Amino acid sequence: MGTYDTGSPYAPHTSAETEAMLETIGVEHEDDLFDIPEEVAFDGRFGIEAREEQTVRTEMRSLLGENDDLVEFLGRGHYDHYVPSLVNHLADRQEFITSYTQYQPEIAQGFLQVLFEYQSMLVELTGLSVANCSLYDAATALGETATLASRVRQTTGSRVLVPEHLRSGKRGVLENYADGAGLSVDTYAMDDGAVDIEALGDSIDDDVVMVYAESPTVRGVVEESLSAVGDLASNHDALFCLGSDPVALSVLESPGSVGADVVVGEAATLGLGTAYGMGLGMFATRDQFLRQVPGRLVGVSEDDSGRRAFTLTLQTREQHIRRERATSNICTNQAWVALRTAIHAASLGPDGLVELATDCIEGAAELAQRVDDIPGISAPVHDRHHFREFVARTDQPAPAVAGDLAEAGYAVHAIDDHLLQFCVTDTNEEHVDGLVEALSEVVR
Repeated sequence: MGTYDTGSPYAPHTSAETEAMLETIGVEHEDDLFDIPEEVAFDGRFGIEAREEQTVRTEMRSLLGENDDLVEFLGRGHYDHYVPSLVNHLADRQEFITSYTQYQPEIAQGFLQVLFEYQSMLVELTGLSVANCSLYDAATALGETATLASRVRQTTGSRVLVPEHLRSGKRGVLENYADGAGLSVDTYAMDDGAVDIEALGDSIDDDVVMVYAESPTVRGVVEESLSAVGDLASNHDALFCLGSDPVALSVLESPGSVGADVVVGEAATLGLGTAYGMGLGMFATRDQFLRQVPGRLVGVSEDDSGRRAFTLTLQTREQHIRRERATSNICTNQAWVALRTAIHAASLGPDGLVELATDCIEGAAELAQRVDDIPGISAPVHDRHHFREFVARTDQPAPAVAGDLAEAGYAVHAIDDHLLQFCVTDTNEEHVDGLVEALSEVVR
């Protein structure tokens, strides 16, 4: 055996092998293979002064202490629910936090079973038969659904219809997916915060591959016309994609019962707490689209001893096997975050989940009533049922009111010149009195 270079433990070529490859390519050194501008090239030094642990911790506390210490009544796709300590204690076990993708079922049965349970929970909540585990976040789940729709639709078409009340970041991700698939994204009108069925009927045609609706919407409105949306999509051979989340689905109409073909959303409303920029994409669909599902699926079978066994299945559709013929470039499964969601959901149980969802409805209604009692502000703007959040109209400019509330220690969304949005959950409900008092002062 020849002498190996010590510079790369991951590519143990002998010196002779390296020289032969460089000669074949026609360069003298490995560095000649890269064209990196000098101003950004690594010069061998990080420029980080060595410090003791205590010094670093003191410096970081000081730096993080400069953040605004605000009580958040923010929502619009990012929701904070209390995560039981049980979730951290179990999810931080070394076999979970050190695990890579569960390719080897013989050493990953525990993790695979948890992911199978996560999928089973989504199936029960959505009324659909297949769920994966999982996508990056709600936005990528929506984008993957659009490309799925373009593949499975039996007639030609290139339009995706979304509500005009759609979070801009989610639409941006969808448009990136759509551009690569040759699709276009159009909007349909809303009526008092919910789907304008007549307007949707005028917008939809046989060139539409997918219709997307949300319940609750980005403004917290519970959609009342989901069956009608499903019928319109079905009549035009378009997929009906519904956006929601596991907490809301515990009390709202089952997506399967209203004709939804795919359900997407943010599953990390359980298990993760507020994580701006980090999520867990919920994705569930019907049996007929099983082989079109992006990401990973965990299946259950039997081993050679007849015992129940779990394994990753139907991976042939993924990029790491099918490569350019893959249906999706998603090659992660957010396994650790899905694990946390499954633990949180299991700890709540069906009754606890419904109780949490009921609190989300009652809390929003009670806060809206108290806000509406304040002169100069009316709430909710939409005469609908709400979940977690609602929109209020102010006589004064909304950005100025939101800024004054921030000065008083409370963060809310200003979504228009005179529209504020408030979100209340179990983690901020104890601060409602203070918010109402501060709001009463700033809108005088």
